Amino acid sequence: MVAVASPGAPPVADVYGALAHPIRREIVAVLATGDKGVRELADPLPVSRPAVSQHLAVLRSVGLVTDDRVGRENRYHLRREPLDDIRHWLAQLDDFWASRLTRLREHLDANP
Repeated sequence: MVAVASPGAPPVADVYGALAHPIRREIVAVLATGDKGVRELADPLPVSRPAVSQHLAVLRSVGLVTDDRVGRENRYHLRREPLDDIRHWLAQLDDFWASRLTRLREHLDANP
């Protein structure tokens, strides 16, 4: 995996860094509905098409997005597998808070 940096920004080396930017999160959300071209991705966003292309390069560098040439256009596709790391991390946090809340409930029940 190669770290990709936008001008003036630190390099992004993993899925967490890629999803730290709100534009990239929006692109991922849109791609979750199906494959799209740059124009389709850029139209609702408050940034230019070249900026969207830079964000797509970051997403591609961490494996979240792939692209295929269809005619004169690149179509971008979301890869869900890299999101497994995030799902696993969130599950650990859920387990942590569930155990803390259980201990709090037990403490409150024992000490009315």
